[in-house]
Amino acid sequence: MSAPPAPPPAAPSAGQASVELVALLPLLAILLLGLLQATLAGYAAWSASTAARAGARAAAVGKDPAAAVRRAAPIGGARATLRRDGDTLRVRLPIPSVLPAVALGTVGGVAHLEAQR
Repeated sequence: MSAPPAPPPAAPSAGQASVELVALLPLLAILLLGLLQATLAGYAAWSASTAARAGARAAAVGKDPAAAVRRAAPIGGARATLRRDGDTLRVRLPIPSVLPAVALGTVGGVAHLEAQR
């Protein structure tokens, strides 16, 4: 009996797909982090608007608007800044960051509700 035939020589591009995938993984991770950061920024903006409405509603009925803002804002409510101009309430919330050491600024919401008498 004769020995089985030897396999054909490997093509020069063998393993190239694996190398390309490894090169793309950091780019995919950065893209994913960017999408997550954009989602967090949008959620913070939505939370600021919701918190401003809740604070204006509380102020209109004579309650503490700061406490209402803290309860209504799931992201950054404890660090919210409020400014009241008559019946208008402006709320600023910090944008949470995917990277802990990076500060991205704040987003705001405004609500106006006349005092209920």
